[in-house]
Amino acid sequence: MATLADVARRAGVSPATASRIINGSSKPVTDALRERVLAAVEELQYVPNAHAQLLARSHRTAIGVIVHDVSDPYFAEITRGLQRVATAHGRLVIICNSYRDPVKELEYVELLRAHQVAAIVLAGSGYHDEDFTKALDGKLRVYESTGGRVAVIGRHEHAGDAVVPDNEMGGYLLASHLYELGHEHIGVIAGPKQLTTTTDRLAGLRRAARDHGRKLPASRVAYADFDRTSGAEATAALLDAEPRLTALAALNDSMAIGALSLLRSRGIAVPERISVIGFDDMPIARDVTPALTTVRLPLEDMGARAMTLALEEPAGHTAPRIEQVGAELIRRDSTGAPPA
Repeated sequence: MATLADVARRAGVSPATASRIINGSSKPVTDALRERVLAAVEELQYVPNAHAQLLARSHRTAIGVIVHDVSDPYFAEITRGLQRVATAHGRLVIICNSYRDPVKELEYVELLRAHQVAAIVLAGSGYHDEDFTKALDGKLRVYESTGGRVAVIGRHEHAGDAVVPDNEMGGYLLASHLYELGHEHIGVIAGPKQLTTTTDRLAGLRRAARDHGRKLPASRVAYADFDRTSGAEATAALLDAEPRLTALAALNDSMAIGALSLLRSRGIAVPERISVIGFDDMPIARDVTPALTTVRLPLEDMGARAMTLALEEPAGHTAPRIEQVGAELIRRDSTGAPPA
């Protein structure tokens, strides 16, 4: 088993310097030196003494949360749940917006580690980027080896505690609802291609298409940015390319609201001419006109459960705790049978 001295020797530094870097000391060191020590920790699979970890944790009170954008209603609801549990435990929450920039996420992990937070919660989607996921997993493992705790929301490659919403089943429920109403020509407003959330929700739609004997050609899928503006733009592109569409399936509510806005501007009646369905069930979904049919995820509860995992010590050396979260179809006024 590797020792602190082994790490110091491999990195070419003193044991004291290696200890400060591993334990996130505020004493300044160069980035190159820090990278050498952390690389040695990973190569040697160094695990600090359990008693030392306990001492390191004893003065940590803040929790770091990395989201894509807290102004996004999806993350705002998740953050509400995270903060509710953290406040109940007397913890301060440090929120970091990555704006879906993988490089920023890596930087935030390092920054939060340097601030000696007690735990890090990754609340955004995973990425289809092998280099990034490998780098992120390595940084999180080093952080955990120094006594920090990690919990994630969504599908990530990091093996640890996680709250995993059933995005695939949500996509299945969404598409099945439209097929059961009689729709055949359905356009899909998807999120960014590189996100696992997009992939999983699309997989559910495609499974529903197969089960109902229908096709979902690539020409009817428009990729957007999970926001209102790009949702409207994707809607326009789909309608211009496929005038026969009778339904639009948006893979989040913000894009669905963008679709409703574009349809209204073109004088297209919802749901009489085109049905619209969203995903997530944001609070505003019930207040738009017509009220939005959508797939509900318990977003605030997901945040609360993730923070609970981050704060609670597992009993003994157990396997990662994975909490599955189901999806539910919420029928409102924006979907109906296709026009005759």
